[in-house]
Amino acid sequence: MAQWLVKEEPDHYGYDQLERDGKTVWAGVRNPLAQKHLRAIRTGDRLFYYHTGKEKAVVAVARALGDAYPDPTDRSGRLHVVDIAPEKRLPNPVTLAAIKADRAFASCPLARMPRLSVMPVTAAEWTRIIGMSRSNRSGRW
Repeated sequence: MAQWLVKEEPDHYGYDQLERDGKTVWAGVRNPLAQKHLRAIRTGDRLFYYHTGKEKAVVAVARALGDAYPDPTDRSGRLHVVDIAPEKRLPNPVTLAAIKADRAFASCPLARMPRLSVMPVTAAEWTRIIGMSRSNRSGRW
């Protein structure tokens, strides 16, 4: 199972809306590198849900409900989408500033290419972000 980070403007489709809807089709990704990553998403993969804009923070975890598949609205056949569902809001948002300030994320795409809308997250990065979200909190993920 792989881990990913997907980004969205909270005013456009924030995590609260995903929770209300119960699932959504993750679409609209146009960047070729982000599309490459999106096409690699498989059933059960975990996704960090990142709010862009003023927030700039990882706020929750979602999961892929199936493998990425061709976007039925794309006549070119190049674009893919994936169905996702909410899993759990993080105890505390983890800001881009906090991630960039941590040397453990020096090679993380979020720190190096913050505008990329879909990116892989290593197991170590995943664990560290979960830990950062729990700061001053107890309990298990």
